[in-house]
Amino acid sequence: MPHPAAPAPGKLPFVVWMLAAGTFLMGTTEFVIAGILPDIAPDLGTSVSHAGLLVTAFAVGMILGGPTMALATLRLPQRLTLVLALTVFGAGHILAALTSSFTVVLAARFVTALATGAFWAVGFVIATAAAGPANATRAVSVMMGGLTLANVVGVPAGSLAGHITGWRGLFWVLAALAALAAAVIGRFLPRTPQRARVSVRDEIRALRQGRLWLALAAAVLIMGGVLATYTYITPLLTDRAGIPAGAVPLVLVAFGAGALGGTAIGGRFGDRHPMATTIPAAAATALALLALIPLSTTPPAAVTLIFLMALTGFTINPVVTALAVRFAGDAPTLASALTTSAYNTGIAAGSALAGQALASSLGVTGPALIGALFTGLTLLPLIALATTTQRGPARSVTQNNPDPQIPAPRQTTEATSTRS
Repeated sequence: MPHPAAPAPGKLPFVVWMLAAGTFLMGTTEFVIAGILPDIAPDLGTSVSHAGLLVTAFAVGMILGGPTMALATLRLPQRLTLVLALTVFGAGHILAALTSSFTVVLAARFVTALATGAFWAVGFVIATAAAGPANATRAVSVMMGGLTLANVVGVPAGSLAGHITGWRGLFWVLAALAALAAAVIGRFLPRTPQRARVSVRDEIRALRQGRLWLALAAAVLIMGGVLATYTYITPLLTDRAGIPAGAVPLVLVAFGAGALGGTAIGGRFGDRHPMATTIPAAAATALALLALIPLSTTPPAAVTLIFLMALTGFTINPVVTALAVRFAGDAPTLASALTTSAYNTGIAAGSALAGQALASSLGVTGPALIGALFTGLTLLPLIALATTTQRGPARSVTQNNPDPQIPAPRQTTEATSTRS
C-alpha cells in the first residue's frame, strides 16, 4: 500500500492529527458514561449498579471486537473502514438516544465499542505508516494523546453537557460529532487502494513474533497497574489524604496532565531509545505507587505521587503500541487491534483485583499495592525485549516475503531491530 513520503523528523502529517481528533471523540464516549450513570439509570428504569453494565459492555466490545473487526475489514480500503466505523459509532448513539429499553442501549454500547476498536486498529496503522519509521512512536503518542485529552477535557465537558441537556442530548451531540468526523476524514484522508494482498492468514502469521507478545504483555501490565489505582483513587484521597470530595476533580486533572506529559515523553524518545525509555519509566511507576502507601497521608504528597504515576506510566503506552505494530511487519492491523485489547484487558483485570484489595484488610491502600505489583511485573517483558534485541536483530514479519533478502513489495513500517 503506497503512502505519501514520510515527513522530516519532528513533523507529522495532517492525517495523524485528524486521527487524534477521532480518538478524542471515541475516548470521550467510552469514559463519559461513568459520570452520567445516575442520569441514565432512572430514565431506563434500572439501578445505578445495573446501569454499570454499560461500562462493562463497552470494555468487552473493545477486547473482543477490536481484533474481530480488524480482520473483518482487511479487504476494505482504510479510508472506507474509518468512515464506516464513525458511521456505525454515530448510529449506535442515535439508537441509544431514541430507545427507552436498557437492553437496546446495552447492545448499542457494544456495537459502538466494535466501531471504536476498528477505528483505533486501522488508525494506528495509518498514523505510523504516514509518519514513517523516524516518527512512528510520536504519531502513536499524538493519537493516544487524543484519548488522554478525552479524559482531561472531553469527559468533564461531556458530563456537564449530560447533566444540562440530559444524557440523550449528549448522545445526539456525540452522533453529530461522529458525522462531522466521518465527513472530514472522507474528504481529507488520502485515498488508498483496496488492500487486496492482505489476508487473515498474513495477519495471524504475524502473531508468531515472540517480541509482539512481549509488547502486548507490557501493555496489559502497565495499564492494569495504573488504572487499578486510578479507578479507586477517590477513597484514598478523601479518607487517607484528607482531601475534600469537592477538590477531587482537581486531583484528577493533575493525573490527566501527567498522562498527557508522559504520552508526549514516550513519543519524543521512544523511536530512538524504546527500551531506555520504557524500562526506567516502568520502574519509576512502581516506585511511585509503592510510595503512595506510606506517604499518601497529606494532600501535597498524594497529589505529587499521583501526577508522577501518570507521567511515568503513560510514557510506556505509545512506545509499546508502536513496537507491536513494528514487530508485525507488513501485517500490522491485527497487532494494532490486539494492543487496544491488551490495554482494556489490563484495565479490567487490574480494576477487578484492586476492588478486592479495597474490600480487604488493606483498605484504601490496597489498590496502590495491586498497581505497584502490576507495574513492577511490567519490567519482565520489557527486559526480555531488551535482551532479545541484544542477542541480535530479529526480522519482522513481512507479507508474502519468504526470502529475507528480498524486500516485501509493500512495506508498512521499517523492519529493523529495536534499538535500546
